[in-house]
Amino acid sequence: MVVTIRKYKQDDIKDMVRIWNEIVEEGIAFPQEEILDENSGKEFFDSQTYCGVAEDTEGKIYGLYILHPNNVGRCGHICNASYAVSSDSRGMHIGEKLVKDCLIQGKEKGFKILQFNAVVATNVHARHLYERLGFRQLGIIPNGFRMKDGHYEDICPYYYEL
Repeated sequence: MVVTIRKYKQDDIKDMVRIWNEIVEEGIAFPQEEILDENSGKEFFDSQTYCGVAEDTEGKIYGLYILHPNNVGRCGHICNASYAVSSDSRGMHIGEKLVKDCLIQGKEKGFKILQFNAVVATNVHARHLYERLGFRQLGIIPNGFRMKDGHYEDICPYYYEL
């Protein structure tokens, strides 16, 4: 199976919303608590600097990422991203393809640094991937993320110089 990353199209919104909501509903990685519908999803994804989707040769969407500024003004050269891979596609290295494409797009969009503000410490697969790709952990914020069940986990900010 060949999976490539490309810029999203409006026809992708339904699949993107489904995959995004799956991560939100799991409650263990994204800070968002509200799920998207097709209208709010369209607005959300359209507002990003760039969105990429992982697609196979038959048009199936396996995951996505969003890329946007992390801040404004004198810190506007720093971007932020979030990645979502459907639960039935995990372990297929989709996340790695998404992150690598995001690094390219971030640089092409003029950003100098990609920063992750809140990688949950227990998200060991994501952390391992980021570290393998050369991201640097900035430290630990104790109890920075409220899990779906109400307990708190540490978060680990990361950055990568584009």
